[in-house]
Amino acid sequence: MLEQKLNTEYDITIIGAGISGLTAAAIAGKFGLKCCILEKEPKAGGYLAGFSKEGFHFDTSIHWLNQCNKNEMAGRIFNLIGSDSPKVKIMQEIYRFKGDTYDYLLTNNPNELKDKLIADFTHEEKGIKRFFNAAKKIGAGSLKYANLFRTDESMSAFEKVFFKLKLLNFVLPIIKYVFYSGEKGVPKGLNKFFKDKDLHKLYSSEKDLLSCLFPIAWAYNNGYQIPEKGGAKVFIQWLTYVNKYFKNDLIFNAEVTNLEIYNKSCESVVFLQKGKKYKLKSKYVISTNDVETLYTKMLPGNAVSQKFKAKLNNAVLYSSAFTVSIALDCPAEDLGINQELIIITKEGIKRNDHDCGDPLISDINILSPSARDKSLTPEGKGMLTILIPAYFDYKNYWQTEKDENGNYIRGEKYKKLKTEVAEILIQRVEKELSTDIKKHTLFYDISTPITYWRYTGNKNGTMMGARPGKENMQAGIAHHQTPVKNLILGGHWADVGGGVPIAVKAAINAVLLVLKKENKESFNLLANYMDGKIDVDNLNASSLVKNYDNSWVN
Repeated sequence: MLEQKLNTEYDITIIGAGISGLTAAAIAGKFGLKCCILEKEPKAGGYLAGFSKEGFHFDTSIHWLNQCNKNEMAGRIFNLIGSDSPKVKIMQEIYRFKGDTYDYLLTNNPNELKDKLIADFTHEEKGIKRFFNAAKKIGAGSLKYANLFRTDESMSAFEKVFFKLKLLNFVLPIIKYVFYSGEKGVPKGLNKFFKDKDLHKLYSSEKDLLSCLFPIAWAYNNGYQIPEKGGAKVFIQWLTYVNKYFKNDLIFNAEVTNLEIYNKSCESVVFLQKGKKYKLKSKYVISTNDVETLYTKMLPGNAVSQKFKAKLNNAVLYSSAFTVSIALDCPAEDLGINQELIIITKEGIKRNDHDCGDPLISDINILSPSARDKSLTPEGKGMLTILIPAYFDYKNYWQTEKDENGNYIRGEKYKKLKTEVAEILIQRVEKELSTDIKKHTLFYDISTPITYWRYTGNKNGTMMGARPGKENMQAGIAHHQTPVKNLILGGHWADVGGGVPIAVKAAINAVLLVLKKENKESFNLLANYMDGKIDVDNLNASSLVKNYDNSWVN
């Protein structure tokens, strides 16, 4: 039996109630389209949902937010939906580089780090200044990207040319650094600025030169943000409220099994809930779920070419993660851990080994959500998140076994392995930070790539889909319009890159493509807003959008 009464027909059915699906439905609802969101889990949120235990709310997904200021891309998308969107605050302490022989902190005043490096490496003063100046120019260029996030699939030939010319403002400051990547390329690029090998150590785990420059660039822009209160889940709570306001249906425990195609057009969605099958007719479907699952299991075998399925199978993805969420009997600050993300790097290993997934040598990420937001824990308590990049096939798929349905059975061997890995990571953190975490641990919870795969369905438990890079660009991995008419991608799989900005960018572009077919006037209105030609007040003054009363309260 369904948890609520459904309509039998919708303008748009959306697969997945993560931040992409909820954003797409809210924008579509504002433009008067009736939506249904199908979510296979019992609650909304996807990676942003986190979990609660014994009064602690573990905000496991956000290291930091980018582009959520009101004049930046994600901030403009949220403001389009409503002015009551969750507020963000600027991070003061951002990124701590911690190795065996160094310890440096990047703040929202990057010149502090610049001055510290100059003091420690006086002979490299000129190069350090040029390095920070290059980053500052990249940051200035990236601010112009706030109005450059329309997919070219929505553009005319003339618009595509004009778009590429405008994009030069963003590209020109970085083009000279693009080609320095890999084990030899990154040191070669850094040598353009400074040659001291001890200074190079700060960037020993980065895969390309731009990854060394961008954190400083964003810091100059105040581009590192965190939710003001409540953690990542407040975005989900707000979007759920907005969707209810627009009377969109949100159905939980709804596992989509297949899409029905007629004349190469998607016409209906079939899903299971508590063993019972349901079918919804829908003019359009926006899929935010794993694209390979969509193409290989939910569509007829001939709907997508085998050649393109092979490209997807070989796409370069972000890793999954192994995460230890720790409840503390004291504030994390008492252990010397504040709001910044700490990266513990093992020195003297190859560049690719820094994210190899081996708990003995992989870079460790440590952050304290409670140091950023006291509302996440009981008074006087704290929490830590410790994570490393991790992979699905580690030690025979984390010592699981497969059943006849392809499910991974998590037995005693699985539990033993994940506990062993967690203990190794905690011991490494205690040693490197000279602090006693175990003494103050009330309990901890562990997530493996198997966990992330179970809850999201993402291939190999990947955290953010397809990586930016030459291989994925040449293969055309990023796309919104599928080979099936009226079936559009709207989540991480529609674009390369990761995080909240990419997720909501994909969502708004998916709705834009629907409006292009459905209502030309509404399409032009939304496109003009995305291009920066009109502001949110002009958009809300139009009779083409429905009123929203901005009544959500955190």
